[in-house]
Amino acid sequence: MLNRAGTGALFVLLLAIAGWSGARAQQPVSAGQASPTTGWQFNFAPYLWFPTVNMSVNYNLPSNLGGRLPTDFSTGPGDIYGHFDIGAMFSADARNGPFSVLTDFMGARFSATTGDVRIKSVDFFGRPSIPISRSLETSTGSTLKLVIWTLAGGYTVLQGDWGNLDVLVGFRFLSVNVRTDYNLALTLVGPRGNGATFGGIGDVTASRDSWNGIGGIRGRIRIPQSRFFFPYYFDIGGGGSQPTLQVAGGLGYQFRWGAVSASYRYLLFQHGGDDLVQRFAMRGPLIMANFSF
Repeated sequence: MLNRAGTGALFVLLLAIAGWSGARAQQPVSAGQASPTTGWQFNFAPYLWFPTVNMSVNYNLPSNLGGRLPTDFSTGPGDIYGHFDIGAMFSADARNGPFSVLTDFMGARFSATTGDVRIKSVDFFGRPSIPISRSLETSTGSTLKLVIWTLAGGYTVLQGDWGNLDVLVGFRFLSVNVRTDYNLALTLVGPRGNGATFGGIGDVTASRDSWNGIGGIRGRIRIPQSRFFFPYYFDIGGGGSQPTLQVAGGLGYQFRWGAVSASYRYLLFQHGGDDLVQRFAMRGPLIMANFSF
């Protein structure tokens, strides 16, 4: 299910779009409004995102033990960039008249320390869950490798002096590879009678690739008699995730060479209860520079 932050952000965005487009532009482009520029136009927009990352992982225990290790991962932008190893973040699009193609890519590798990683319990198959107290976690740390790629085609359905509204259809890909190293002040004997134990110093890993179809809207709402505008974006979809969604909005300023903007972005991938990566969410402010040519 969607959390309150995602639902609230979606509700506010839809109200804003409905209010502006309903009051300012309930007519097609040809009805006396500015026509879109002809010919191909291209935009390239590198950005910096400062998100809080929340992830719930259901690690598999070694096969000689059998079971799961539910672990929560939560870290803020200060921790991410304090332990940021490598990464790239950018958006790009190409437009010809009302048709457009857009892509967004984020690839990163970063780590989190003990305060950001919480091993909740040890769940041996066929046995009651065994909670793990925070005081027993002498040290924990996780390394996350992440790729998120969106590709979609768009079509402008409303455009005028007020701005534009595009509909879009495409897909989003998520690849997550996470490793957690632990040092636990406990030793648990496994249920299979083979002498295997869990505890002390060790590590667990999990990876998940998820392909999802998406549909949504995007555009700009211009502030009259100024270079300022409100960019907005929303999509939702499913497939490997149930669901995935993304919502963003903010404030931008138009220059001759392009634009700069500051916005807030929320991205969610929700998976099934038995999935290795049960939930992955990122939310936070984003700064973007858009170069047009």
